[in-house]
Amino acid sequence: MSPIDATLLNRVVYPPSLDFGPQLTEAQLHLSLAQTMSQHRGGPVWLFAYGSLIWRPECHSVERRRARVFGYHRGLYLWSHEHRGTPENPGLVFGLDRGGSCSGFAYRLPEDDLENCLLALWKREMPYPSYRPHWLGCRLDDGTKVQALGFVLQRHLPSYAGNLPDDLLVQVLASACGRSGTTREYVEQTIAALRTHAMPDRNLEARIRRCFNPVPQIP
Repeated sequence: MSPIDATLLNRVVYPPSLDFGPQLTEAQLHLSLAQTMSQHRGGPVWLFAYGSLIWRPECHSVERRRARVFGYHRGLYLWSHEHRGTPENPGLVFGLDRGGSCSGFAYRLPEDDLENCLLALWKREMPYPSYRPHWLGCRLDDGTKVQALGFVLQRHLPSYAGNLPDDLLVQVLASACGRSGTTREYVEQTIAALRTHAMPDRNLEARIRRCFNPVPQIP
C-alpha cells in the first residue's frame, strides 16, 4: 500500500463510529480505586485538576493551590459519548497526554471524607476505562513537590481521539452536545477559568481561535 493510500485509510471522519465497550461496573470502579490508592506513598491525597475539575469540582477540598505537572500536557483528545456528545455525534473532552507540561490546580482532599470524594471522582471520570488513574509529580506554586492524582489518557483505546485536524475539530465544536452541554461550552469554560486564575493555555487559545466560528473574545 502506498503512503497516500495509508493516509486516506487512517483519516478520521466525523462523526466516527466508535465502540467504547461496556461501562465499568460498581465493583470494577471500586477495584480500580483500590488499586490506584495502593500505589499512593502516604500522606495527604492531592488531586490535579486541568479541565472541568477547575471550574466544577466534584467534591470539596481543604486546600487549593496553583500547580504544574511535567511530562504531560492538556489536550482535547478524548471522545465523549455522554457528557459532551452522544454515540451518534461524539464530543471531545480534555485529557493529559504524554509530553510537555500542564498548569492547573492541586486540591488537597479531606482525610475524613476521602473515600466518598474519590468514589465520586471515579464515577465522574471513569464510566469507561478511557483514563488511567496515575500519581503525577506535581509542583505547587510555592515550589513544594507533591504526589497528585491525575487522569491520563490511554492511547490504545477507541476513545482516544488524539490531535485532530482543524477541519474536523470545527465540526465537533459546531455540533457535539451531551447531557452536560456542548463541547464548545466546555472548552470556553475551561479557557475562561484558566484565564481567570492567571494561567492561560496559549496553545489551546490559538487553536480555538482557528476553529471557533464565530471566534470567542478571549481577553
